[in-house]
Amino acid sequence: MRRKAPLIVGAGPAGCLAAIALCRGGAEPRLLDRDEKVGDALCGGFLSWRTAQSLRGAGVEPEALGAHPVESLALIAGDFEATAALPSSGFGLSRRALDSALRRRAVGEGARLIVDRVRSVQPDIVEGEEDDYAAEAIFLASGKHDVRGQARPREGDDPALGLRIRIPAHDALHALLSGRIELHLFRGGYAGIVLQEDGSANVCLALRKSLLAGASGQPPALLDRLAATYPAFGERMAFAPPGLTFDTVGSVPYGFIAETTDPGLYRIGDQAAVIPSLAGEGMGIAMDSGNAAARAWLAGRSAPWFQADFAVRAERPVRVAQLIWRIAEAEAGARLLTAATRAVPSLARAAMALTRI
Repeated sequence: MRRKAPLIVGAGPAGCLAAIALCRGGAEPRLLDRDEKVGDALCGGFLSWRTAQSLRGAGVEPEALGAHPVESLALIAGDFEATAALPSSGFGLSRRALDSALRRRAVGEGARLIVDRVRSVQPDIVEGEEDDYAAEAIFLASGKHDVRGQARPREGDDPALGLRIRIPAHDALHALLSGRIELHLFRGGYAGIVLQEDGSANVCLALRKSLLAGASGQPPALLDRLAATYPAFGERMAFAPPGLTFDTVGSVPYGFIAETTDPGLYRIGDQAAVIPSLAGEGMGIAMDSGNAAARAWLAGRSAPWFQADFAVRAERPVRVAQLIWRIAEAEAGARLLTAATRAVPSLARAAMALTRI
């Protein structure tokens, strides 16, 4: 094996932003991903105004991808609803469209795409099913999925799960959701709903394992129960035809921040920090970490230096979002947040600002 640098594991937003920055800095990165064709990842789907800026800086225009413009946030808890204007326009965009555009841009900038399934990652070496890849610098961008040798700590008794469905386009559903992203708060979790480029509605839930267990571990039964209990959520779910595919991810380590790393191993995206998705900043953290890690490597900064520096920057947005989630997953707390937003919309804008990287 010839030793080359750098190597990026994962061609999602974090990996592609790192590849683009490395190429622009004169490097020739390899971009390793398990899928030849871009799929539609569970997490993501909403781009904040800050994330849209990062995307444009990478040479990708969300409007050119047909992204649905989002001007306001709606908080819904039972019979309580409040809205607040976003500081600037955000967008609803599927991960398939986003990741495809970023991968094309990274390859166009000079990154070499390699398709292989990773078995394990260790300092200086990535073991794949087809080959082993040596590198002086490895950028780990495998998202919420851990790889052998680099597992993150998991929550204990009642971990968080992720679940997603896509509701087909419908004129009446479009009228409900046009121009806004909704956060439906319920005991033990929440659901974010936003229209995407094809008019479909992306419904992404973060919930405690116990909530799913209470529905016999069956996602359709859980959504039926939530729809029956929470009228506004039920109104949206009425447009969901039977037999929709459920995407799931288990034991999401919300609140995780990587403060240390091995020499030569730059942890980026969800491998660097996992912010509760109600903040709408997951894509922002992914892109920012990819850019920052690439700049650190180009400047000769070590992986441990980058990791410690990025951990400091991620601390405030992740902890604030974590606190908001803890309040919101109790029914009384959800109603309090909604009532406060209705009374003083600027509080929601302040929370938005505090949860930006």
